[in-house]
Amino acid sequence: MTSVRARAASDPAKRVQVPHGVVVYAIGDIHGRADLLAELHEAVTVDSAARAAARRVLVYLGDYVSRGRQSRRVVDMLLEPGPPGFERVRLLGNHEELVLRFLDGDLGAGMQWLDHGGDAMLEDYGIDVRGSGVGECSRLASLRERLQATLPREHDAFFRSLRTRHQEGDFGFVHAGVRPGVPFARQSAQDLISIRAPFLESCEDHGLVIVHGHSISETPEVRHNRIGIDTGAYWSGVLSCLVLEGTERAFLQTASRTRDSGACPRSERSELS
Repeated sequence: MTSVRARAASDPAKRVQVPHGVVVYAIGDIHGRADLLAELHEAVTVDSAARAAARRVLVYLGDYVSRGRQSRRVVDMLLEPGPPGFERVRLLGNHEELVLRFLDGDLGAGMQWLDHGGDAMLEDYGIDVRGSGVGECSRLASLRERLQATLPREHDAFFRSLRTRHQEGDFGFVHAGVRPGVPFARQSAQDLISIRAPFLESCEDHGLVIVHGHSISETPEVRHNRIGIDTGAYWSGVLSCLVLEGTERAFLQTASRTRDSGACPRSERSELS
């Protein structure tokens, strides 16, 4: 793991920060990559051991399931005790929301979910998604019934327990983004988990710097009003974690690789103003 020391901010009046004595780790979209999550947890543990913060917070930005082939294991890991000494915040992603709508009878949501990688999660739970000569609605209804019967009770409870937002100091944490011009506390759940263009293209001050996933970029996107950390882990092998302490930001990432290679996470630090 390499490290680059933070630079001093040029204008202290513009600094944004988390509260004194707090370090926050925010992990982007995991999408069924339990192998990468395990690596990043290890990197977080190592990194936090070198910090003197009294309070340590680990925020997961949602989209834990679908696309990758280890959705069930990811959920198990998020239910297990995490790195010792951390508070953990688990946010709702649009994929978890689609799972819940499907479980609760919305077959249209199920179709949308399956079209965007939900089949990988069903297969991971042992459900055969192949058609059997029946109509699409009947197939979806059958898949829903099998998911209801197969999904462990604690996994269902996990999905239903997820929050839509979290705040630490000058940072707001969500899955997708916020609606420009709307106060953070009044944002709709649907915008928080699914918004794209109005948020990504906005130059407005949102009142907080918004830390989000949902929209993939090759490297973390750092803007004056947002930080995007979805680096497409399910296909790139790069799962990203933003680290915030005081006015400093750092990134921990798994190195781009195939699923079975053993590269170590890397770390880069610079100042967030």
